[in-house]
Amino acid sequence: MIVCGIDEAGRGPVIGPIVMAGVTIDEKDEEQLVKLGVKDSKLLTPEKREELFSKIIAIVKDFKIEISPPSKIDAALNDPDLNLNWLEALESAKIINQLNPDKAILDCPSNNVEAYTTYVKKKLKSRCKLVCEHKADEKYPVCSAASILAKVTRDKEIQKIRDKVGENIGSGYPSDPTTKEFLAKNYSKHPEIFRKTWASYKKFVSDKGQKTLKNF
Repeated sequence: MIVCGIDEAGRGPVIGPIVMAGVTIDEKDEEQLVKLGVKDSKLLTPEKREELFSKIIAIVKDFKIEISPPSKIDAALNDPDLNLNWLEALESAKIINQLNPDKAILDCPSNNVEAYTTYVKKKLKSRCKLVCEHKADEKYPVCSAASILAKVTRDKEIQKIRDKVGENIGSGYPSDPTTKEFLAKNYSKHPEIFRKTWASYKKFVSDKGQKTLKNF
């Protein structure tokens, strides 16, 4: 049986893309991932993730990585029929349709696992046993492998942004003081790197607008 694991990286930050990754492997070969030391990417150092990235690709049957830039994220959140969970579901279904596994295991971002599972199933083009669970990236090696591919790819995308803007952007999370400072200085200079539907971005732009009106 060919099994697919899917996970994401970069769901929360106000800067940069969300990256979804899927890997497929013959179920009988999944133990090879365990022997590599594959685990949830959050439990590994950046150096270890980088080391495992190429080793995972060498072992798995196939893989697919989807990068959703801020513009795509904003479009989904501005669509009355979509939200962040449904965007992840659509990207997951896209990956499953491309990899065509017998079984797919998804790290579920929704509190309503049943509804999320049903939504993904409706988008599949072929029969595939679907397993959606919370913390699947901690429970299933194939999902852990996907989480590593997603995280390493996301980190590379963030490095491209750092190189482009030429300064420290922090972690990208709205609560990070460095990210807040960067947002204050660059929200209009580099608008393409920000998720404009994020409350932190909207509040800052609104506050700036109010200050401008008061000074008019």
